[in-house]
Amino acid sequence: MPLIIVRNDITRMKVDAIVNAANETLLGGGGVDGAIHRAAGERLLRECRTLCGCETGKAKITGGYDLPAKYVIHTVGPIYKGGDYGEEILLESCYRESLELALEHGCRSVAFPLISSGAYKYPKKEAFEVASRIIREFLSANEMTVYLVLFDRASYTIGEALFSDIKEYISDRYSDESIESRRIIDRIDICAAPEPPRRRRDEQYALGRKPSAASSDSLAGMLMELDESFSEMLLRKIDEKGMTDAECYKKANIDRKLFSKIRGDVHYRPSKPTVIAFAISLELSLTETEEMLRKAGFALSHSNKFDIIIEYFIRKGIYDVFKINEALFAFDQSLLGM
Repeated sequence: MPLIIVRNDITRMKVDAIVNAANETLLGGGGVDGAIHRAAGERLLRECRTLCGCETGKAKITGGYDLPAKYVIHTVGPIYKGGDYGEEILLESCYRESLELALEHGCRSVAFPLISSGAYKYPKKEAFEVASRIIREFLSANEMTVYLVLFDRASYTIGEALFSDIKEYISDRYSDESIESRRIIDRIDICAAPEPPRRRRDEQYALGRKPSAASSDSLAGMLMELDESFSEMLLRKIDEKGMTDAECYKKANIDRKLFSKIRGDVHYRPSKPTVIAFAISLELSLTETEEMLRKAGFALSHSNKFDIIIEYFIRKGIYDVFKINEALFAFDQSLLGM
């Protein structure tokens, strides 16, 4: 299941649980803590009084009351004192303990603020890196949708050197084409394309053939690939890379249910970010990425900042979908995965 970065008010998130960056009393305070208590109502405060506080790095759970969320998970982040007082270990514990509580209570979705990055002064970049790393570790072994909720774009900024490098790369390549031209480039009329054959990977196994066997090492294989759909190309590439399906969709930050739809429907039409997420997961070259996009009816364009940022990371050989999403978020672009 994916890690999704969103700009939102955490009290409005319709998830199973939201995480409150609380203080040790659990009786409310400023910032996110105060906002959650106000939105949940007096019953939340009454329950919190029964919990006898919470230690830094630990977490406790209550009902959500007037919130859209069923639960509130309260965790106490560390006050940042320069980084030499175990702050990182405590912050990691906040995320781990909160995620374990969510799992114990059957939550399928949970939303986090950027813990300790407000009044507790934890540097936002480092706080984001801890959050991303611990959540990703958890998701590698568990099925859950996790949101990292940032109130506004100013709440998080990627490193200045990377931001400047990407900005320069965009400036060197960005072309301001007309809206109509951009639409033509960005979306090919796939309705006019010939219908691909109804061939699936499991059918090839049933015939005693490994799906990737008839690939580019023969004329028949090349002709077959010309007619294959996006779904068929994706499954072939997974086999060629020696990956399992789960390894691929988790690395792509794609929901298992969405992957199942793609796998089960040879004619499935994914979104452009979904195609690119899979290309990143498979560590495809720029040429291979463009080929996969064409299978789904898309193309990369220098009139689109999103496309240029994707091109930047592929050319740099950086295939970490979460790092790419951090950059896309900083430039106010759509994110990869689902």
